[in-house]
This record gives sequence, C-alpha cells and structure tokens, in this order.
Amino acid sequence: METKPVVPQKTEQEEDVFNLLHEQERSAQSVLETPQSDHPSENNPHFFDGNVSVISGPGGAGDPQRPKPAQQQSSRPEKAGKAGKAKGGKASKAGKASKTGVKADRDAKGGKAAKATKNAKAAEPKAAKAKTVTPKAAKPKAAKPKVANAKVAKPKAASPKGAKPKVAKAVKPGAKQPPKPKGPAGIEPPEFDLGESRWYLNRELTWLEFNRRVLHESMDERTPLLERLKFIAIVSSNLDEFAMKRIGGLKQQIGAGLHELTLDGRTPRQQVVECNASVREIEATKREAFRQVRELLEGKGIVIESYDTLSPKEKKLLREHYYSNIYPLLTPQSIDPAHPFPFISNLSLNLLVTLRYPKSREHTLARVKVPIGLGTPRFIRVGKGDHFIPIEQVMMNNLDMLFPGMLIVSCEIFRVTRNANTEKDEEEADDLMSMIESELKERKFAPIVRLEVGAGMEPLHRGRLAAELELDEENDVLEVAGMLALRDLFEISKLDYPRLHDPPHHPIDHPQLPAERNIFHTIRDLGSLLLQHPYVSFSTSVERFLREAANDPKVRAIKMTLYRTSIQGRIIDALVQAAQNGKQVAVVVELKARFDEATNIHLAEVMEEAGIHVTYGVVGLKTHCKVILVVRQDFQGLRRYVHIGTGNYHTETARIYSDIGIITCDDIIAQDVTELFNYLTTGFTAKRNYRAVMPAPKLLKKALLTRIEREVELHRQSGGGLIRFKMNALEDGDIVKALYRASMAGVKIDLYVRDTCRLRPGVPGLSDNIRVVSIVGRFLEHARIYYFRNGGAEEFFIASADAMKRNLEARVEVLCPVTAPELTAELRTVLDCHDADRRSAWDMQPDGSYLQRMPAEGESGEGTQQMLIAQAQQRLKEALKQKKKPMQK
Repeated sequence: METKPVVPQKTEQEEDVFNLLHEQERSAQSVLETPQSDHPSENNPHFFDGNVSVISGPGGAGDPQRPKPAQQQSSRPEKAGKAGKAKGGKASKAGKASKTGVKADRDAKGGKAAKATKNAKAAEPKAAKAKTVTPKAAKPKAAKPKVANAKVAKPKAASPKGAKPKVAKAVKPGAKQPPKPKGPAGIEPPEFDLGESRWYLNRELTWLEFNRRVLHESMDERTPLLERLKFIAIVSSNLDEFAMKRIGGLKQQIGAGLHELTLDGRTPRQQVVECNASVREIEATKREAFRQVRELLEGKGIVIESYDTLSPKEKKLLREHYYSNIYPLLTPQSIDPAHPFPFISNLSLNLLVTLRYPKSREHTLARVKVPIGLGTPRFIRVGKGDHFIPIEQVMMNNLDMLFPGMLIVSCEIFRVTRNANTEKDEEEADDLMSMIESELKERKFAPIVRLEVGAGMEPLHRGRLAAELELDEENDVLEVAGMLALRDLFEISKLDYPRLHDPPHHPIDHPQLPAERNIFHTIRDLGSLLLQHPYVSFSTSVERFLREAANDPKVRAIKMTLYRTSIQGRIIDALVQAAQNGKQVAVVVELKARFDEATNIHLAEVMEEAGIHVTYGVVGLKTHCKVILVVRQDFQGLRRYVHIGTGNYHTETARIYSDIGIITCDDIIAQDVTELFNYLTTGFTAKRNYRAVMPAPKLLKKALLTRIEREVELHRQSGGGLIRFKMNALEDGDIVKALYRASMAGVKIDLYVRDTCRLRPGVPGLSDNIRVVSIVGRFLEHARIYYFRNGGAEEFFIASADAMKRNLEARVEVLCPVTAPELTAELRTVLDCHDADRRSAWDMQPDGSYLQRMPAEGESGEGTQQMLIAQAQQRLKEALKQKKKPMQK
C-alpha cells in the first residue's frame, strides 16, 4: 500500500472534526437548505467520497515538545495471535473480571484518572520527583512528504525503529536518577501524565480538519465532476453550521467571562482565534477547488457565467426575467439618520449599494436583500443550454429599476451568520413546546458571529458594517474572493449528467425478508437480523416493519423515538395509520434536535391530532436513541419485536448515510426496551434492571470503560487483547484516557473515527498500539460499532452514541449487544473493509494530520463503501440461487 502525503499546514490545529451533513435539498434549481443536527455532520443529506494527501493536524496547546509525525505505517489489520483461554472467560463471570481489571489497572497506574487530572498542575513544580516521557519522532525513511507514492510499511506490534521514548530526567544536573517505583505485582506505573494537555487534540480544530478531508474529494480526479462540485457545497454548508454552533457557543463563553481550559489546554478565545485562522485556510483551498472544477465543467457544457461575458441579447432577456420575477420581491432599505441600520437575516445575501443624486456629491447607502428561496433559485438559466448566472449579478446590473434617477456609485455584497445557540433552561419551562418555539424566534435575532464580504469592499464600508453588527473587524470579518454562499452549488450539482455523477446505487431488499411473507413471522423464525443502510433498502425493511405493524390486526401497540425524520415521510404516515386502526401508539419526540425543532413541533402536532400519545422525553436530556417497539398478539401470547439503529428514522438520509440496525424478537432485549420507554415517558429511573441494552447516561459510559479495563486485565493474563471501535467522533476525555492506558498495557486498538478525534495515535510508549482511520466516501459514515476481544469470548455492540461527553452524559442513548454468529460476522466484515480500504481511508498521524491511503501497483483501489455495495449484491445473488434450487429439483 502507498500513501499520498499532504503538505502540513503552517498553523497549529487540533482535533474535532465536525459532523457534516444534513443539508436539506430544495426542489430542482432552488436553494438547498440544510436540515441540521447536533453533530454538524448529521445535518446534511448530501455527502462525499475521498482522496487526499496529508492534512495538517491540531496539536496540543502550549506543548513545546509536541510529537512530530512518526514514520507512516500501513493500516492493515493486525490479527491477534492465538490467545489462551482466560480464567473466568464465561459471560457469567465477565462482571467479576471487569471489576478486578479496574482495580488492578488503577493500582498499577497510580490512582484514579480524576485524581491525576486534579493534581496535574500541582505536580508540575515537583518535577524532580517524577519522570516524564517525551516521544522521540522517528525519521520517516520510506515516506517523505515530497514523494507522491511512498510505500508504507505494515504496522508492527512494537514501536517503530528509531522512535524509542526519550526519558527526560526532571532533576538537577548530576543528580542520581531515583529508581522506578513498583506498583502491585511489580508492575511499573505509567510514565505519562494523562492529565497533560499535550496528549489531547482540540475538538473544534479536529472537526475543521475533517472538512479538509472532505474538501479534498473536490480536488480528487477520481471523483466525478458534479460530485466534486457537491463536496464544495457540503464543506460550505458545514462551515456555516460551524460558525453558527461552535463559534457561536465559544463567543457566548467569552461573553460570560469563562476562562476554563479545554482538555487540550485552550481558552475559548484561543479556540476562536485558531478556528478563524483554520477556516481562512480552508476557504482559500475551497476557492481554488471551485475555480478548477468550474473550468472543467465548462468543457462539459455546464457554465456559470459572469454578467460581462453575456451577449446583448442575453442581457436583454435576463432584464425582462428580472423585471417579471425578481424585481417585485425586492425591498430596498436606506441607511441614513432617518432610517436605522436594517435587520439582516441569518445566511442571507445582501447588496450594499452606494448612490447619489446626479447634481449632488453626497453619497448615501442602501441595502437590498437577495431573495433566494421559496421558489427563487440562486442560479438563473441563460438561454436553452446549461448556462447559469448567479441572481445577485443580475440584480447588481439592473439597479436602475430600483433607484430610478440615481447614480450608482458602487455595489458590494455581504453575508452574515448568526449564533444558533439560544437554548433556554427547560427545567424552568412550564411548557416545553412553547419554550422551543420561543427559542426559534430568538434565533432569528441572535447575535451575529461572522460577516463575509466580497473581495475589494471599500474599507470604510467594511468597517461600518462590522461596527453596526458589533463585530471585531480583524477577527470576525472574512473577505471572500468570488461568489459567496457556495452551499448553493447543490443546485448545479444535481444536473442530470449521469457520467458526471457516481454510478447509480440501488439498495437491495434484505435477502431474508421475503415480501410475500408476514414480516413478524420471518423475524420470529430468524430471531434477529442485521440491516446495513444504504446497502439494504430502508423502505423495504424499517419502513415496512412499521407499515405492517400499523395494518396487522394482531399488533396491539407501537412505541417509537423520533429525533429527526422526513416531514413528508412514510414513517409518520404509518404511525398515523396505526392510531386510526385503533392501536396504542406512543412516540417520544425530541423537540431540541438542533435545526429540526420547527419540523418536530409540526410533526408532534400532527400526531397528537391523530390520537397518538406524544411525549418529549426526560427533562434535561436529549433523546437521541433510535428505537421501535412493536407489541403483537402471537399464538403463544404477547410477543415484542424491536428495531434498534444507529441512524435517524429519516427516509432521505437513509439513502446517503451509512448506518446499521438490528431487528429482533429477543425477549431480554425487548424487556429492556420496554423499561427504556417507561423511563422516557415518566423520567423515573428507580430500580430499572437492564440485562442486555445499556442506556446512557446511566450505564453506557460505565459499560465502555469497564470493558476497556477488562480487556487490559485479560491481556495481562493471556495476551491477545484487541479493541475495535467505529464511531463518528472520539471526544470524551475519560474514554481517551482509558484507551491510552490500554495501549500502554499492550492492547491493540483499532479506531475508525470519521471526524473528531482527541486521541493522538502512534506516540511511542503512550499510543503506539493505537491506529486511527477516517473514512471519507460517497456516503456519510454514521454507524457506531464497539468490539472487545474479551479473551476470545468476543463482544460486539451497536450504538446510537459516539464517544462524546454530551452523548454519554447528557443524552438518552443505547448500546445494544449483537450476539448471533451470522450477525457478528457481518459486523466484523464492515470493520475489515475499513482495514482493506485503499481509496477513501485516511491514517491519522501523532500530530493530528492525516495521510490518505493510495493503492500500490496491483492493489485494489476500492473503498469501503464500494466493497460493501458489492458484498450486499453478492448476498442477494446467493439468496436468489438458494431460492431457485427447490424449484429446479
């Protein structure tokens, strides 16, 4: 395998790649708006495919000895050796083993992580008594940054040659080094202080780093042209969301006078400054990518015109179109002492017009909002071909209609972004729905956090806008060359040119769910089945599950959680139909799903009118789990059928998000889900006995930490320790520290993290047993899988939660075991495909940068998602063969 190095950026960056997608599509040639989620990546129904070099990564704040990138190694999976049978390996003894592992590990590492963090600062002056290990960077031999196709060696179990940890003696010169203290059973305590900020990357900066990888898709020649344009739109939408949510939140912290340091040692103000610098770099790269793609599209007959290149006839036709379809929508607003500065709506395009009377030298200003949306597209077709011109250029060149008799001195363009963090204290609210509606109104008038202006704006005008909008001109104003609001390129990216798009993808019907048979009979016979979307059809599996439940006369009740869904989707139709058929239907709607609040309020009202019992979850927690419970009268009495998934019940995003779900009639899981719904509808937590499903915030985080510690203990006993996690983000400090400790104990750890990752892999002595891989492809990677080798008694889980503090401590999530051998084999295949990926996989370096894998000569250049598409089709083909065999006999 070869890697294609990407030149690291000069500015320091840190982790936290932000979730990108949920950009809701508008109708053809209309501006696309993004339904957004708490994880900015869950807010775009459009996503990307991947190829990049090395992208600079975020480092720990204030770290003079920040580790340099170690020698690049291939991410091929390392198969664990044959492990001996561990004592107490039976499932019944797992709890006891995990407790022993926790105690032993804590003793060996000098106490609880919390205590280490608390004493981190106090320990600094006493450096003479402690050893610190400074990672010594290995000099890359096979993969220098300037070599495009440098081969990458297989990762070895031990640290790479030349990268032995250098022990810094924190004692006076000439002083004798004290002996290493021994812990219980002669185990040496760790030489790394896990409370030090340098071992952690920054959440915001790593999220931005993720967008660099997404943006690289727009520059990858292997990506079809219109898909490249789509990736530019995705990154633009993500940066808008980042400014609204993350920068907005940091500015609120600054305004409140908060100076609390993040895990990586940064203040809110430091993060804003560094994020703004990173955003400027991404914007510059994005502009160059757009220029290249625009030129290539012109060769295919798709042209985004400039007004001055149009013929007189075309200008005349556009003027007529403007007069009939745009001019009536415009409302010019003067800016003078008699007219205060007008309200500027979020993400709107605006023209700042300078004009004067013919016989006067005095200038006056006016603002004109560009009326995009509600049937008015951003790009207007010119002539009969696929030539387009931005609507603002048509307006700028026909201002004489708006200001007759005036001289137009100049016309400049600007755009504002407002803070989206307007949450109130729901514990003080008498009516949660009224409170959310109030939040939505306040969001429209929230403080502005960013001003974008067209290149060349008059400095006086730029300064005045910044002053009127109460912004810091130096840090909060972004000058943009060319078009603003490139998120609107979704309109062009949808043009019908099959060869300029990815090959069509048609999800298969699950081979084990025959359409002619009652779905509940099938599930009852199988016990459980796994769903992999979008490789398996969402419509003929999950939607069918609900649809048949709504119409099956034996179904007595349906319970469901809704975080995000389609406003016109079949999910709501099925629930309403079930209620009309006399079934008991209860739905837990999350009103606080960011940017979907208005949609969820509307859906809640629709369902209540249909007789559905609607609740809004537990006060103080977001309900983020994805669960359906169907109660049916079977021949032996009531039986419960359950669906648990990693993705939202959203028809559109199910086609472009890569998610996993399980449908089962397992009695233990069904009982746990029943308890979960009783908790969600009452908020009462006392004495709920969960035997399989582990919900957050009470059990999920504890379950992960306990199993990590157990893996350490079992590895010490018999070796072969292995942990594999697939998730969108790794942000929780406690989980990161636990993984560091496991790595130091020798446990092999494979992390498939789509975006944000606080952990630094490959640091000698600290994390040289950890690999971090990010997949950026055609679909948005959204599934969460947790695997523990457990001394050979392997455990697989799927979850709605990433390893993020907010998910583990402030949301209702679920971790569900998957035990059937045929289902765990499917999950293992998903993880193995990540390891085999030579198209869309990126290997994270110790400094937070990423190297994209490139296929070596003779190696397959397939990505994870292409492999999973092929495997799904192969399973369907084999199922059809089996079905035909009896007929042939």
